Amino acid sequence: MGYRGWRFLTIGAAVLAAQLSGAPVRAEDTAFAQALAVAAGKDPAMAAFYRARDYQPLWTDAADAGRRAAFLEALDHVTDQALPAERYDLAGLETALGSAATERDRALVEVRMTEDFLRYATDVQSGILDPAKIEVNMVRKIQRPDQTALLTSLATAADPVAYMRGLMPQEWQYAALMREKVKLTRLIDRGGWGPQVTAKALLPGQSGPDVVSLRNRLIAMGYLAPTASASYDDALTGAVMRFQADHGLMVDGKAEKVTLGEVNVPALERLKAVDVALERWRWLPRDLGARHVWVNLPDYSAEVIDDGKVTFRTPAIIGQASADGKKETPEFSDRIRYLDVNPTWNVPRSIMSKEYLPAMQKDPTADGQLQLVDTAGNVVDRSTVDFNQYTGDTFPYLLKQPPSDGNALGLVKFMFPNRYNIYLHDTPTKWLFKNTVRAYSHGCVRLQKPFDLAYVILARQSTDPKQEFQSVLDTKKETTIGLKTPVPVHLVYFTAVPSLTGHMQYRRDIYGRDAKVAVALQQAGVAFPFKGN
Repeated sequence: MGYRGWRFLTIGAAVLAAQLSGAPVRAEDTAFAQALAVAAGKDPAMAAFYRARDYQPLWTDAADAGRRAAFLEALDHVTDQALPAERYDLAGLETALGSAATERDRALVEVRMTEDFLRYATDVQSGILDPAKIEVNMVRKIQRPDQTALLTSLATAADPVAYMRGLMPQEWQYAALMREKVKLTRLIDRGGWGPQVTAKALLPGQSGPDVVSLRNRLIAMGYLAPTASASYDDALTGAVMRFQADHGLMVDGKAEKVTLGEVNVPALERLKAVDVALERWRWLPRDLGARHVWVNLPDYSAEVIDDGKVTFRTPAIIGQASADGKKETPEFSDRIRYLDVNPTWNVPRSIMSKEYLPAMQKDPTADGQLQLVDTAGNVVDRSTVDFNQYTGDTFPYLLKQPPSDGNALGLVKFMFPNRYNIYLHDTPTKWLFKNTVRAYSHGCVRLQKPFDLAYVILARQSTDPKQEFQSVLDTKKETTIGLKTPVPVHLVYFTAVPSLTGHMQYRRDIYGRDAKVAVALQQAGVAFPFKGN
């Protein structure tokens, strides 16, 4: 049953009559209050809330009709947000509200609605899953809302409908994902995007059944206006290019292996990506920061967002995909506190043990750009060391690379000290940015345009950020530039990305994390269609 508009819901004529007639009495003396106190007493936050309001109802009085209808309306649309409808049992609430015949019945319904509200409000604000239990590198700290604050703000909300809408993430991307979910669900019910393209590759100028299959699929996806042409003409080439741009592919207008692989991804898989993205948005901090740095790992990009608008963007390189995940870039939020200009690279012990020590055991002069340093900070002559007597656990030295143009960190790194030893930095291997798939690092995020990012960040505290940065850079000495106002940074993982063009953009699940989240959502009760081409 829908609850669009202000629909009044009866909760038992006898109960309402008792509420609307007779002289006022102390709430503690009523059967309702006594039953409510017992039922709510199982939950400390709920008990304190009702005690503070003298056991007056929140949902089940005639005056609560607007609040009640707004909540039931929200529950009627939970599937639009990829939330499990069974978790809130709307039908059961409807039945209980309609059949309450005594004050005790009403008190039990009151508590039941509050329990469901707290469950829904918590879920929509912070997600239904714990990411750390799904994947080792999803280390994001989930901020669960305060239960008492939720109830207090609900009780005082002048507009219950606006309040319910305000519980969900307020970024425009969340609303766009909800619309895409509804759109894809309806599309799948109609059979999806139609037959997949069986050809291994198609090129402009070709014609025939396979071209028609490609044409029809792109028409169904909204990249091409309906046409009867069976030729790979300019219109189809343009549609392929738009599709490639929206899917992070090389934009050349050729439907070769990688492009056709993305064209043939079933609508059901895209729906799963959207559902996962909705859950991921719920994991994020409620306040991302008016200015923040946004690093979307599957998109291989870093952006500066100012008041909701992208003001700077640079391609990025992320950690390598690996079976144990140890080189993959984790997901978390922090704050950039300072810039390290002309940095020294202190080689992490894990890299030293697995990569550099074996190389030096074969050839003591290997990787000569790295200095061997003892625990006192002295540079050690490699010719005096027998590397073969050590293992990764017993090796007593450090490896450091002094500041230089060839330093593995480049010439600047953006520091947000964290337990994962992850940061953003420059790189001397600029040629890697020509690739569309850029997962090469040991976990840190390398930037194609780090100097430009430094100028943008420093512009908030310097009248000439470029000159300030360059003057420090020119010293060739390691120097820290502190930020007067730390900048929030969010390392995120979205394979479904809303765009202002109207099309949803999709990226490949490079680390396989979305597949794990989709399974967890399904286990939590989120329903997926059975199929959809």
